[in-house]
Amino acid sequence: MAALNPRPAHRVAGVLACCAALLAACGSAAAKEWLVKPGEAIAAAIEKAAAGDTVKVERGYFSEHLVIAKSLVLRGVDRPTVSGGNAGDVIRVKAKDVVIDGLIVRDSGDDLTAQNAGIYVEPGSDRVAIRNSVLVYNLFGIWLEKVNDVEVRGNLITGKRDYPSAQRGNGIQLYDTNGAQVVGNSISYSRDGIYVDISHHARFVGNKIHHVRYGTHYMNSNHNVWENNESYLNRGGLALMEVRHQIVRNNRAWGNTDHGIMLRTIQDSVIENNVVAGNNRGFFIYDAEHNTLKGNLVIGNRVGAHVWAGSIRNDVDRNDFIQNQEQVRYVAQGDQAWGRESGNYWSNYLGWDADGDRVGDVKYEANDLVDRLTWRYPMARLLLNSPAVHTLRLIAQSFPILRSPSIVDAHPRMIPYHSDWSRWLDLQRH
Repeated sequence: MAALNPRPAHRVAGVLACCAALLAACGSAAAKEWLVKPGEAIAAAIEKAAAGDTVKVERGYFSEHLVIAKSLVLRGVDRPTVSGGNAGDVIRVKAKDVVIDGLIVRDSGDDLTAQNAGIYVEPGSDRVAIRNSVLVYNLFGIWLEKVNDVEVRGNLITGKRDYPSAQRGNGIQLYDTNGAQVVGNSISYSRDGIYVDISHHARFVGNKIHHVRYGTHYMNSNHNVWENNESYLNRGGLALMEVRHQIVRNNRAWGNTDHGIMLRTIQDSVIENNVVAGNNRGFFIYDAEHNTLKGNLVIGNRVGAHVWAGSIRNDVDRNDFIQNQEQVRYVAQGDQAWGRESGNYWSNYLGWDADGDRVGDVKYEANDLVDRLTWRYPMARLLLNSPAVHTLRLIAQSFPILRSPSIVDAHPRMIPYHSDWSRWLDLQRH
């Protein structure tokens, strides 16, 4: 008997594709939409819904505590309000692939030990998306724990404003997460705006954070991107602590009462093209090694960069230090070279450019005798622009016995890299 010819491979593939399409169509057709009107219970609709369904909530006020234990979409129509009545969590998510969109979520409890939150996402609830919602008067706005690939986008988060800072939770809390996307949120009056602990491979883009302790507080988190965010009128703008492989670029940190950007125990990171303006300390750099700081505008701070505790082997180049009361406060036992390739711009540089190449002919030293005198006697700053002080600086450069360890820039630029620097002078601390 002749052997039967097998079905051609391309025909088998076609049949399988058709089957997959039919299954997808059946799944789509099976998904239902449940509508909740004012006076009805959202929790009852969630209970009736199946995985993949959508629960739509019309505009109204709903005093409920919601638990979402299946993959579904909870979507508000014209921003309905869900209130937790100042107790517990308002919404608790216990399933993967949940979407919460377009709600006002408010009035969680205030138990820090229980971590009460507007939206609490439990461990294992991967790929949750929280979008376009308003979270107000919650202890923690959003709590994310041990989850992968979550998305928090376009939300307005305001904490318990009448509580002391230490008694508030954080706007967005990430603990032991991977691959989070935190984009386009506005956060205020929480303890810290975004707290990131043991969380990796995340992107924080386009967020605005104000009137909190730290705009963002990173701990033990690696391979993250912090880009195009604005942190202002806080105690600190951005605190990066015990981290590696961070990209921090195109951000603005201004008007903060302590620091704009803190780099503490950080390695192998890039901090570039940021504006740090009108803070007490622009950069606070402590125990930082093997990092790149390039293209930053450091302007109008009381101290442009406070550098100490073994912060060495960093590439600091093409930055502008403009009209900081003290350009650099440097505490160490030896000089550190900055501007090795192109040089930085220093608005208090007193050298000259005889050959017209836009690079100073004498090196810039940050910690000279005049700087030390102004640290010790702050009233001496009133004389900083006097001929006597300029003469004292030149004398100190001529007598090495008078100098202390310093940041030294061998290629100080004569013209700032940022042509629009002057518009940042008005953003001062309040």
